[in-house]
Amino acid sequence: MPKRPTSSADLPKSVPLFPLSGALLLPFSHRPLNIFEPRYIDMIDAALRGDRLIGLIQPEDTTEESPKGLAPLQKIGCLGRLTHFEENAEGRYFIILEGVTRFRLIHELSVETPYRQGLISGEAYEADYDRTAGEAAVDRARFLKMMRDYAEYASIELNWEEIEQTGTADLVNFCCMVSPYGAAEKQVLLEAETLSDRAETLIAMTEYEMAKGGNDAAPLN
Repeated sequence: MPKRPTSSADLPKSVPLFPLSGALLLPFSHRPLNIFEPRYIDMIDAALRGDRLIGLIQPEDTTEESPKGLAPLQKIGCLGRLTHFEENAEGRYFIILEGVTRFRLIHELSVETPYRQGLISGEAYEADYDRTAGEAAVDRARFLKMMRDYAEYASIELNWEEIEQTGTADLVNFCCMVSPYGAAEKQVLLEAETLSDRAETLIAMTEYEMAKGGNDAAPLN
């Protein structure tokens, strides 16, 4: 099996692109996906034959979950490594992508494959290869308070014993990925320059949601 890239020097120049609105992937986090469209089944087949890397990226127009054609894409996405797959009797896939690193989409390639491909650069995101990068700058106590406040606000139960044992970077990234916010907010979280910026951005979003007093918040679990 191809090894997980450990620096931008290990990245291919081009990758398959998986445009998916509202789907956030962050380094060392895991995102399960059900694959049923023929174009993406072809993409998974190709990834399994190759380096198992797929670029998850949001379309600019979020009215469609995964638009057809060459709808404009965001400039920043996250490279995922296919670490698990199951194929059912109908030829569909259930997969898990592990976040490797964020990337900048340089430009799309003209290809004959049914799925899109793009030239990427990951040089600006070398810190993404270090699982604990930026943890010291995160106000963990403030972040945990946000989680407690939100749990009370949304009437949900969290496994605090497990949370206390989870590393700060993993905790921040997981909460960002399962947060109940829309595509635009997820893109802001993805593009946050540092882990601390990402944590503070999520705290601000959550405090704003609670201040509104809405009843439609989804649980962070």
